[in-house]
Amino acid sequence: MVKKIDINCDMGESFGIYQLGNDSEVIRYISSSNVACMFHAGDPLNMKKTVKLAEENGVKVGAHPSYFDIVGFGRRKIEISPDQLKADIVYQIGALSAFTKTGNIQHVKPHGAMYNVAVNNPIHAKNICEAILDVNSDLILVALTGSTWVDVANDMGVRVAREAFIDRAVNSDGSLVSRSLKGSVLDDVDQVIARTLSIVNDGVVKAISGEEIALQADTICIHGDTPNAPEIARLVNLELKKSGVQIQSMGDFL
Repeated sequence: MVKKIDINCDMGESFGIYQLGNDSEVIRYISSSNVACMFHAGDPLNMKKTVKLAEENGVKVGAHPSYFDIVGFGRRKIEISPDQLKADIVYQIGALSAFTKTGNIQHVKPHGAMYNVAVNNPIHAKNICEAILDVNSDLILVALTGSTWVDVANDMGVRVAREAFIDRAVNSDGSLVSRSLKGSVLDDVDQVIARTLSIVNDGVVKAISGEEIALQADTICIHGDTPNAPEIARLVNLELKKSGVQIQSMGDFL
């Protein structure tokens, strides 16, 4: 059986005249885009431009909702009630959907702190899943592979894409190493490619401690704000295809 993998990237994170990432280059090598919905980055015009860019390149569009935290780029943990959390997510999904040709999006991938809290907090994870189901049960949740969040979503009947990060270091339990620690972000092209092939073809990744841990991924993430992201994306796409892996948007095989 031919192995299939989705490549996703966070996009549309520019704000007004402030540009972040190299979306127009990276878009050529991915299959799914996570578009910022204004709560941590982005603005209406950038949302519109990013959706148009994705649709023109045959890349599926997904929402990248966040806590309302523009100053902290959505990376600060914010205490929020379940009702507020769900309303904020529904709002962001709806705003992005309005910019698409069909009025629909493929997936939802929470950003930053919202994502990281859900990895270890079943109640938070459940609330995110409830928000998604409130909008459209066909939407796919992108969640960290191996986390309890995936189990919560499966139990609730939410479609899930298990995600692995090829440019981020992981702890021995599979969680992401904090960005505040040295070595948490990987930008060496050769290292990222080797890591990608190990994850996709062998189902293993080396933790920051040096030990190898098993994982299964439906989608791999490339961060578009890494300085050499276009080159990483190009070579990851190339090497995966050379190894016999088929790159497809998650909605096509989940």
